[in-house]
Amino acid sequence: MTHDPLSSPPRPVAPATPTAERYWPAGKPRHLTLPRTGLMHNLRVAAERYPDKTALWFYGRTLSYRELREQAERLAGHLAAQGVQKGDRVAVWLQNSPAWAVAAHAAWQLGAVVVPLAPMLQAREFGFFLGDAGIRVGVVGAELYEKAKQGGLGHAVVANIMQGTDAARAGIPLPDGLDVNPELQEGDVTLEAALESAPAPAAEVGPDDLCVMPYTSGTTGTPKGCMHTHGTVQANIFGAGAWVDGTVEDVYLASLPFFHVTGFVNSLLAPINGGGKIVMMARWDRDAARELIRDHGITVWTNTATMVIDLMASPNFDPADLRSLRSVTGGGASLPASVGQRLLDQAGIAFAEGYGLSETMAQTHSNPKGRPKLQCLGIPLFDVDARVVDLDTGAELPPGGIGEIVIHGPQVMKGYWNRPEATAEAFMELDGRRFFRTGDLGYMDEEGYFFFTDRLKRMVNVSGMKVWPAEVENTLHGHPAVQEACVISVPDDRTGERARALIVLRPGQQASGEDIQAWARTQMASYKVPRDYVFVESLPRGATGKVAWRPLQEQARAELGGQR
Repeated sequence: MTHDPLSSPPRPVAPATPTAERYWPAGKPRHLTLPRTGLMHNLRVAAERYPDKTALWFYGRTLSYRELREQAERLAGHLAAQGVQKGDRVAVWLQNSPAWAVAAHAAWQLGAVVVPLAPMLQAREFGFFLGDAGIRVGVVGAELYEKAKQGGLGHAVVANIMQGTDAARAGIPLPDGLDVNPELQEGDVTLEAALESAPAPAAEVGPDDLCVMPYTSGTTGTPKGCMHTHGTVQANIFGAGAWVDGTVEDVYLASLPFFHVTGFVNSLLAPINGGGKIVMMARWDRDAARELIRDHGITVWTNTATMVIDLMASPNFDPADLRSLRSVTGGGASLPASVGQRLLDQAGIAFAEGYGLSETMAQTHSNPKGRPKLQCLGIPLFDVDARVVDLDTGAELPPGGIGEIVIHGPQVMKGYWNRPEATAEAFMELDGRRFFRTGDLGYMDEEGYFFFTDRLKRMVNVSGMKVWPAEVENTLHGHPAVQEACVISVPDDRTGERARALIVLRPGQQASGEDIQAWARTQMASYKVPRDYVFVESLPRGATGKVAWRPLQEQARAELGGQR
């Protein structure tokens, strides 16, 4: 029988190779004993320990741990009155804000399942998630309310996240377009009205109960919900705190979106579990981030390579503003070695890259403090057994051998929501253990560090956001002038990669790249929309009749490489 890491306390695992142990941080355990409690319990404990301590700072507005807990329990009372029960899915469709934290913990108070969604989605995309996850109730940003109703949301709790903020107190500009108060349809309520409800009692939850369901996609272009339990999430919450040696006095900059698993775990849930202070940004602003780091004494910052590149490219960049930082980690895309070296030389900060997926609730690997390697995924984290296997035989490969990275660990999802066949395809058994197949090609060096080389799955990594070409192609095919589309990944100096669309127009039709791009922005989230358009007479096909996308991608990458 395959070992399930959540059916019993996870047993310690040996490092991937004996040499990996040599670079494990001194004094840090290889194994973590994880709690058997739910995520709302983490907030209750923090609120009991530090009731008056600032939990959240948001553009001049603060929320203490006591206030955060009380608001979550009151919102839970409102959600319960709408029929939300244990196991029900609740949409959280918001920019980073105190409302995000309140909404998520309110759902967990009831034992419900949070479905975090990107604010960039269009109504049609939002509607898909409602139907796929069976969502009736959601907490949505005021600026997203009309799209939410167009998408078919039943009951909406609507949050104007900018209420209570103040530019003068914040010391930085407020983001545009978020301070809106739409006219609500009958039955829907504002967040303030919902918070007048009586608190709801806590549901009984354990580590095997579903907790959150982030969506990811695949080669089919159909998004799939990753079923995470309280146990799988707790593994990375406690692992994140232990890895960065977190303390109650830490101050975290939350610049990554909470709908993304990396920001969700490292910039929201791990800080709350440790009683830290979270300085939130609704949207990325490089100069605002620099000032927040300086003025709030930020100590821990998890980000993307794009953010670091953008921050250092600002004409106002001053390495002295970063002096409070003691831990800077990132993922999603590799930081160029030259930028990492500049960060080290100018600010004394060694950027530590990590690796993870939606299916693993963020991190499974990270570079050890004191001995990071640039453009490296790092070494396997607590209780993670990661290997590289041969694509044909599934046999484990020795150091240096390139194959698929597979992962066994307590943070691995249970499977894909209502997709048993996709779940079966995503896992393999090795030495009696159930390993998740990442779809990423890589190798492990002689020292036990893992490196990424390519993907088995078609995917474009735009600043750490996954764009699935098949999904984008399906949408582009809806344009009246498009007969056929092929989306490929090409390198980009700022975002790591960007999407390029090769377009075959219908006979007699005309359209420019600008025309198609403008139309596409009304159909899908902006980060998915290709920035490059190349018009061709036809697309090459393989023996089975499928479009041969990989040669097109390799050719484009070679041409761009030759221009640099």
